[in-house]
Amino acid sequence: MSENVMIKTNRWLFALYIGFFAGLILGALKIVEQYLKFTKIVIGFLVEPFFKHDFLLTWQGTLIGWGFFTLFSIVAAYLYMVTLWRLQGPWWGIAYGAIWWCALYLLIGPLAGMTYWIDDLDLNSVISDFCLFLVWGMFIGYSIAVEYTDERAREPIHKT
Repeated sequence: MSENVMIKTNRWLFALYIGFFAGLILGALKIVEQYLKFTKIVIGFLVEPFFKHDFLLTWQGTLIGWGFFTLFSIVAAYLYMVTLWRLQGPWWGIAYGAIWWCALYLLIGPLAGMTYWIDDLDLNSVISDFCLFLVWGMFIGYSIAVEYTDERAREPIHKT
């Protein structure tokens, strides 16, 4: 006699997991980007209004910035999960990353003192960080979309 068992993913826990790893992995990539001088924007740009810039250049400041980037990624993953989780494909996640980049680098960041104004940034900083946010958004968006729109994963498991 077999019994059909349906495994359901806890949406909140899954978004936490995706946001954490998006922040951890792509935050590490942001640190490498900064170390190789591809960008003038430090990993701790999100906490720039609360810490001195010189502190954010130290290893302690880098760790604090990485932690806040990870928290930011978790919040962004929750927002995506609540609002856009039914959208299929990678393009929605890429657009999500582009929207966050625009918000942080063109509006909120310069106004809050987190980033330089776009005309004060060099082309390497703009392109590197824009591409990083595209990959970051795709990681979050596509991971969440695949989890909730992939019907093959919803097939029942037969227990014997």
